[in-house]
Amino acid sequence: MKATTAEIQKYLKLLEETPRRIVSAIKGVDETRLQSQSDKDEWSANDILAHLRSCADVWGDSIEKMLAKDKQTLPYIHPRQWVRKTNYRELPFHESFQAFKTQRKKLLKVLKSLSFEDWSRAATIKGREHTVFTQTRRMAQHENEHCAQIEEMLK
Repeated sequence: MKATTAEIQKYLKLLEETPRRIVSAIKGVDETRLQSQSDKDEWSANDILAHLRSCADVWGDSIEKMLAKDKQTLPYIHPRQWVRKTNYRELPFHESFQAFKTQRKKLLKVLKSLSFEDWSRAATIKGREHTVFTQTRRMAQHENEHCAQIEEMLK
């Protein structure tokens, strides 16, 4: 899929909104509730944050690699496998969230500095071509769904 300027801006805006949406959703919620699963929820807010961080690690790394070298083949890493190699689920929510926000600022700084052509830089992952744009879109859409999940869970 070819990127358009409007779509790039749309997904950059979604990536910018993720931390703000989480801040709004967790306002006034204590750490115990952020760490706990309810009877109806498979994951706690902290589990979702750990998942988002893992996705940001994996997909953000692929974006960095595409920008460093176009048209390479990258290994497939599933974020649910990656999170098992981290301590994200064990960290206090606010500590983990601070790391997520720092990582997001760095990613947005890189993405906002790209030329239009850079959004088409690509890599083959698991036999399919992905571009900087498609990975950014994937991350933004995925986070949007999980933000809605956190908002619903904590309201």
